[in-house]
Amino acid sequence: MRAILVSVAAVLAGLALFQITMQPSGADRLELTVIFVIMAAASALAAILLPIAARRSRRLINTLFALSLISLLIAGFGLSVAASRMFLSDHDLTLVLVVLGFGLLSSLGFALSATKALTSDLSKMADTTREVAAGDLTARTGVSRVDEIGQLARGIDEMAERLEAASTARLLEDERRRQFFAAVGHDLRTPLASAQVATEALRDGVAPDPERYYASLQRDLHALQSLVDDLFLLARIQSGDVAYEATPTDVTEIADEAIEVLLPVATKADVGLTLDASERVIVTTATEAVSRVLRNLVDNAIRHAPAGTVVSVSVVNGDGATVIVRDEGQGFSEEFLPEAFDSFSRSDADRSRSTGGAGLGLAIAKGLVMALGGEIWALPGPGGTVGFSVPDR
Repeated sequence: MRAILVSVAAVLAGLALFQITMQPSGADRLELTVIFVIMAAASALAAILLPIAARRSRRLINTLFALSLISLLIAGFGLSVAASRMFLSDHDLTLVLVVLGFGLLSSLGFALSATKALTSDLSKMADTTREVAAGDLTARTGVSRVDEIGQLARGIDEMAERLEAASTARLLEDERRRQFFAAVGHDLRTPLASAQVATEALRDGVAPDPERYYASLQRDLHALQSLVDDLFLLARIQSGDVAYEATPTDVTEIADEAIEVLLPVATKADVGLTLDASERVIVTTATEAVSRVLRNLVDNAIRHAPAGTVVSVSVVNGDGATVIVRDEGQGFSEEFLPEAFDSFSRSDADRSRSTGGAGLGLAIAKGLVMALGGEIWALPGPGGTVGFSVPDR
């Protein structure tokens, strides 16, 4: 319907222009109207049928060729009729028709040559989409244009890049998940195996020192309980299901309490604990979360501090509160720093119970600090240094 309306408008506009410029007679006007109607009807018919044929055509170049040919034929018809009405001799009319035919063939050759680059780029994009669909996310179109075809090619390349990045992230996530479950299985299996041995010895009455076996069983159960609690807390942190009430918090006092609570652990490991704070640092934040972070960091430092050394805790007042925990151990290597705060990450290659912990302390600390809107970091050795800051809300 739209093609017909456009054709009618074109005929009316042509007749109006002819009337204004030529002042034709009635016969000329009728003759020109017939010519315009024929050309407009051909154009409208082509505009209706060509899109239908294009949808069924297997090659775009066929459609473009048909479009060029129809356009030239309609224009050639108009020029031929006009030339025949200009009182030319047979010789002159033949010359006009020959030139017109040559122009027609030249135009078609140019159209085919010009469309070859277009169809080549479209073929490259089609090949790229098939390769991406088949799983080759590194495939790219290689098309460099500034028109709509170029925009489409860039869109395909960007889609492939995002899919590649998403696939890489998924593989990394799968590997982390595998390591996570392997680590959970390891840290559950060790105390469970120890508890099973102790239980069987007590049941069979072969335990030489039942009290020692009961104490070992209690330690294993405590280790399991701590691991389950840490896993539950970490899951809540990662899901965003942790809500704390912000109240005025004396960070210096919390650091002193953490040292006091962990002093028996440090004494057993022959490690000293010191607090370095020139003033009381009070900020509005979540007291319970800051306390948990401090205990995790100090406990981690004690585990890695050599016997006879000191773990120091510094509290600094600034834009909020900053706490730095240092030990005199080997510290973090440059290679380990990026994963220091990952779940179940440990700087030692062997996951033994001699150093204690399941590798969740720093991960929980990071999650809590981030939930409070703060920052946490670790510095490379020698000496382990972990610090965090929380804003004053």
